[in-house]
Amino acid sequence: MSPRRVVDLSHPIDAAIPMFPGLPAPEIAEHLSREASRAHYAGGTEFVIHRYSLIGNSGTYLDAPFHRYADGADLATLPLERLVDLPSLVLDRAERVAVGQRAIDVADLDGLDLTGRALLIHTGWAARWGQEHYLDPNPYVTAAAAEVLVAAGVVLVGIDTWNIDDVEDRTRPVHSALLRAGIPIIENLRGLEHLPPSGFRFFAAPLPFRGGSAVPVRAYAVVDRE
Repeated sequence: MSPRRVVDLSHPIDAAIPMFPGLPAPEIAEHLSREASRAHYAGGTEFVIHRYSLIGNSGTYLDAPFHRYADGADLATLPLERLVDLPSLVLDRAERVAVGQRAIDVADLDGLDLTGRALLIHTGWAARWGQEHYLDPNPYVTAAAAEVLVAAGVVLVGIDTWNIDDVEDRTRPVHSALLRAGIPIIENLRGLEHLPPSGFRFFAAPLPFRGGSAVPVRAYAVVDRE
C-alpha cells in the first residue's frame, strides 16, 4: 500500500465552466474523428485528435509574472522550483467566509511559517463552482497581507476563488505585489478541505508557452498518509 495519497485540486474543464465576465468559455472540438482516422491505419486501428481553444485564465489556472508585467517571467521561463514539489500550508478561513467576512488580512497570517512554502487559501468558495453565485463578490487577500506574504518569502499562493484580489478593486494590488516578486498565483482551486494544515507537497506545472501569461494547470497535492 502506498504511504501517500494524492489529492486533485483542479476543476475539470469544459464549455460550461464559470469564466471571468467577458471572457469566452473553452471550446473542445474534434480535429480528426475516429471514423476519419481509419483511412490512415491498419484495420481495427483508430484514433481521435482534438482541438482546444481557450483563454489562459480558464478553470484552475496559474498566473505567471508576465500576466502583470512585461518584464516578468512567462510560462516558459518561470522556474519549476516555484511550481512543483513545494512544502505547503493551508490557511482555512471557510467558516469566516460563510458568515460574510471576505477579506484575508495580515492577522490571518500570524504564526505561519511561510518562508520557502506555498500557501493555499481555503475559503469554501469552490463549493459554488458551476452555480450562479460562483461569480459573486469573492473572498480575497488584502493588499497589506500580500506585502506580508512577499516579505515572508512565500514561493506560491493559491486560492479557491475566481480572483485572489477583490474584484471591485481595479488596481489589483495582490496580483501586482506577488507577481512583481516573481511569486506565481493559482486561482479556482478546489478540494482544499481534503488537505491537512501542513505536511504535504504541492504541484502545479504549467505548459511552457513562450510569451504565455496564464494557463490551466492540473494542480494536486501529495500527502503522507496520516
